[in-house]
Amino acid sequence: MKPILLQGHERSITQIKYNREGDLLFSVAKDTVANVWYSVNGERLGTYNGHTGAVWCVDCDWDTKNVLTGSADNSCRLWDCETGKQLALLNTSSAVRTCGFDFSGNIIMFSTDKQMGYQCYLNFFDLRDPQQIDDNSPYLSVPCNESKITSAVWGPLGEFVIAGHENGEISQFSAKSGEVLKKVKEHTKQINDIQSSVDLTMVITASKDNSAKLFDSNTLENIKAFRTERPVNSAAISPIKDHVVMGGGQEAMDVTTTSTRIGKFEARFFHAAYEEEFGRVKGHFGPINCVAFHPDGKSYSSGGEDGYVRIHYFDPQYFDFELEA
Repeated sequence: MKPILLQGHERSITQIKYNREGDLLFSVAKDTVANVWYSVNGERLGTYNGHTGAVWCVDCDWDTKNVLTGSADNSCRLWDCETGKQLALLNTSSAVRTCGFDFSGNIIMFSTDKQMGYQCYLNFFDLRDPQQIDDNSPYLSVPCNESKITSAVWGPLGEFVIAGHENGEISQFSAKSGEVLKKVKEHTKQINDIQSSVDLTMVITASKDNSAKLFDSNTLENIKAFRTERPVNSAAISPIKDHVVMGGGQEAMDVTTTSTRIGKFEARFFHAAYEEEFGRVKGHFGPINCVAFHPDGKSYSSGGEDGYVRIHYFDPQYFDFELEA
């Protein structure tokens, strides 16, 4: 399992995302650049240039037409995937932390940070209405007073957004009315990452409280929990096996005080049903900030604090592996 090393960022990776077919991998980092790569060989296809601050989030719609990025330069930008042309610029009053297309690719959501006296907002735009873009006026803007949103994904059928908060809560926000449909608190500390399963029926949360948890998208019922000894920065669900991959490590600011041996920067594989760890993959020289499975389940990628993205293709043994209960 020799990884493909993608060198296209000068600073730590903040998010990586495959498109629906999995032939492209998008990566964003704290160095203002958004890159797109061919996932099969790690060749760089191009960059999306325009942001002037760290880029926190990236998403791609279902037919790989448009790319959405959110940045600390107080803007959310829409790009033409093929040409790299900027299609829309949505200015905000604080940094954009998380963004996403709904399944139709018509509605986008993004959340802004609570900073410099500004509130945390979850904003919804309909891309079919150019007026909303031109006036920079979302059709729905939901204030989050209690605790800021740190990560969010669309629920099934684009009816609501599932958001993770700084205080460990998870809530469902209706995309029609903006009301909070459900709210649960299963984590004790900040939620770093939320990712959906391939059929959108489940989400997995990664939290600073050293655990990742699997939830039902509709009911927010906690199905499984995966515990480690250190903060989990990101977790992803395999599309073909009952497997979960988790990436973590300690806080970036503590990295220099530990050796790479005990810093534990491996990606860790857990069985989704038995909650048992069955494998680890080394590689990054620093905490793993994000992980993602390829949509066909035959490879996965991780992006690290070291500024590299690694694509790992699984060995044949991985597919025959059965966990003895």
